[in-house]
Amino acid sequence: MKLKSRLWGVHEFGAKSAISHNLGTVNQKMNNSIIYALDFDGVICDSAVETAITGWKAATRIWGDMPKVVPQVMIDRFRVIRPIIETGYEAILTMRLLHLGESVEDIYSDYASKIQALLEGSQITVADLKTLFGEIRDVWIANDLADWIDMNPLFVGVAEKLQKLGEEQRWYVVTTKQERFVKQILKANAINLADGQIFGLDRNLSKIEVLKGLLKIHPNETIVFVEDRLPTLLNVLKNDGLVSVKLIFALWGYNTAEDKALAVRQDFTLQELGNFLEL
Repeated sequence: MKLKSRLWGVHEFGAKSAISHNLGTVNQKMNNSIIYALDFDGVICDSAVETAITGWKAATRIWGDMPKVVPQVMIDRFRVIRPIIETGYEAILTMRLLHLGESVEDIYSDYASKIQALLEGSQITVADLKTLFGEIRDVWIANDLADWIDMNPLFVGVAEKLQKLGEEQRWYVVTTKQERFVKQILKANAINLADGQIFGLDRNLSKIEVLKGLLKIHPNETIVFVEDRLPTLLNVLKNDGLVSVKLIFALWGYNTAEDKALAVRQDFTLQELGNFLEL
């Protein structure tokens, strides 16, 4: 794989002026045939609090020893852990671990093993957790849509950015969130996006598979993938079939200082929210 063909933007984190300068240069060189593929949670929507609450509510359905109302301290701890969570249903297991007294540090150090052990010990399946997670959200929405929307705010300036983007060009959502929830949040923020432009959990496709599909749909245009999760970007970076996709690491999303330090050495753009809004 020719890594240099991916090079797009800066590799220095911490200097906003440098980021702005490089992105400006790139934009001058690129034509208007750009297709944005945006992750949802952590790029468009700050859903950490809602995910924590939904995860806790779902966990109480499985483990009866947990109080019905999630303590604020658990929400705060979950936000710290959020960067290592890939799909929403994992919040159920994470909140259970926190209730059992696991520290944030312990969960971070051995996350995969801990959630796997919890799955096996509880004799529940990932499919069951995904269904339960969606059902808890559906009930919340049915009972108090306004409250649920309030718990899913968009990052400042993103609604206006996407409204304008939709007037100018085609763009997509590429997410592990169930599509009906994405639609609800976009609609509440006056953002119009056709169903065919939302690729969510329902399709059982990885983000790599979705990006490959977008390349086939738009063979003569530049796909720009904006993602806040470093492991996802690294997987894309390793895929020879996606070498033409331009990658942006969303620094405003769910990532850690360690993620940012590692990202500096990768062949993709590190971007602050303000720079994204200016594109």
